[in-house]
Amino acid sequence: MTMPFYVTPEQQMKDRAEYAQKGIARGRTLIASIYDCGVLFIAENPSASLNKISEIYDRIAFAGVGKYNEFHELRTAGVRWADSTGFSYSREDVDARSLANVYAQYLGASFTDGGKPLEVEILVAQLGIRNKPTKIYHVAFEGTITDEERFAILGGDSETVRSRFLAEGEDVVSLATTLQRAVRALSGPDRTIPVSDLEVARLEDLGSRRTFSRLSDDDVAQLLA
Repeated sequence: MTMPFYVTPEQQMKDRAEYAQKGIARGRTLIASIYDCGVLFIAENPSASLNKISEIYDRIAFAGVGKYNEFHELRTAGVRWADSTGFSYSREDVDARSLANVYAQYLGASFTDGGKPLEVEILVAQLGIRNKPTKIYHVAFEGTITDEERFAILGGDSETVRSRFLAEGEDVVSLATTLQRAVRALSGPDRTIPVSDLEVARLEDLGSRRTFSRLSDDDVAQLLA
């Protein structure tokens, strides 16, 4: 009888992690950063219909990199969770930390027990109000949550983009300045990203219940000018 091939648990986890990381690294980089009035999201995304950045609830947004169908499924599940929680309790009970914990449990279970680890990296951001501060939670492919202090960078060559973005300054500045810094960090010194290839959205209190809005190409061009 042929004996089954044995792989140690440590090696199996290492192989699964490498598989997920390679899939995530193939995607284009995304930046989320707190600015003086809210949270800015910017990603290099030539597609006009497959969005990496989306609204989850009144003051909560979602962003993901990696395999689109996998993080789109997570976004949809997050919307359902937020709607059911807000309906069962109250809208104030829906916050980014609870949603990040839900995502972390799902991603962790998929990484350890599933047939294939999800090739995704996501973040959940919340615009502060009253006793809730503005927050960015970064959830890795294996379910690890990081409470980011000021900004988060996902996918692609994230370490290089992170070093460029930090070199631009660590202070909290205006929307226009934050956008300009993010674009320079994403593009680097050797290329220019067309405005049409940028997906840009924000969380900002503009006087209505919903705080999520997308910036058009004209808006982005004007802020970059």
